[in-house]
Amino acid sequence: MPSFDVVSEVDKHELRNAVDQANRDIGNRYDFKGSAASISLREDVLTLTADSDFQLRQMQPILYQRMAARNIDIACLDEGEVTPAGKGVRQITRVRQGIETDLARRMVRKIKDSRLKVQAQIQGEQLRVSGKKRDDLQQVIALLRSAELGLPLQFQNFRD
Repeated sequence: MPSFDVVSEVDKHELRNAVDQANRDIGNRYDFKGSAASISLREDVLTLTADSDFQLRQMQPILYQRMAARNIDIACLDEGEVTPAGKGVRQITRVRQGIETDLARRMVRKIKDSRLKVQAQIQGEQLRVSGKKRDDLQQVIALLRSAELGLPLQFQNFRD
C-alpha cells in the first residue's frame, strides 16, 4: 500500500552555514563596525545580540536572506521578544523542528474532511499517510501544501 511521511525539519548543517554567512556579512557592513552585533546558534536556538534595537532589526533581513539562499524556510522560526541584555539588546529565536501534536491533529482532521480514501496516523513528530491509490496520496500532498498551517512541510519516504 503506497504511503509517505509528512515532516517539518530544518537541515542543521545548512542552518549553521547560513548563520556563519550572516555573521560574516554583519562583520563586513560599515554600519556594524565596532559594534557587538552577532548571531549565535545552539541546539535549535538562535540568539541575536546587538547594541541597539535598530541594529537588531537590521540583522534580521540579513539572516533571512542567507537562510532563503540555503533553502531554509523562515516560517520555521519562532521569534521571541527583544529584551535588554547588559549594554545592548538580545532576541532569542527558536527553530521549530517536527510537527506539534495539535497541528498534526488539525492536519489529520483536514485530510479526513476531504473525504479522500486515505489513512493518516500521527507517529511522534511526523505524520504518515497511506492509501490504496497513488493519486489520492498526491491529492493529500496538494491539500496540505495549499493549507495555511504556519509551518514548512516536507513530504518524504514516498513508497509505492
